[in-house]
Amino acid sequence: MKLPATDMTNDTASALLEAGRAAIRGGDVAFDLAAVKQVDSAAVALLLAWQREAQAANSRIVLTNVPPALTSLASLYGVDGLLGCPHHRPT
Repeated sequence: MKLPATDMTNDTASALLEAGRAAIRGGDVAFDLAAVKQVDSAAVALLLAWQREAQAANSRIVLTNVPPALTSLASLYGVDGLLGCPHHRPT
């Protein structure tokens, strides 16, 4: 699923949660986050909820084009490994 949203924040989390769950139920566990420019802690909670949904279907979400800010938040909360976030290395 190519996420059309530019924000993964508290304001958009509810709608994105349902869109992601529907995608997972339909067999799409790949999420392209290239359009995402703004994140907050709700983004981490959202990805964890998607991961739980996928695990219930014996699968796992796959994230691509993860924004560095989201990778940093996931690392800060210690869930980057659970989400399969790539490790961000400063250049």
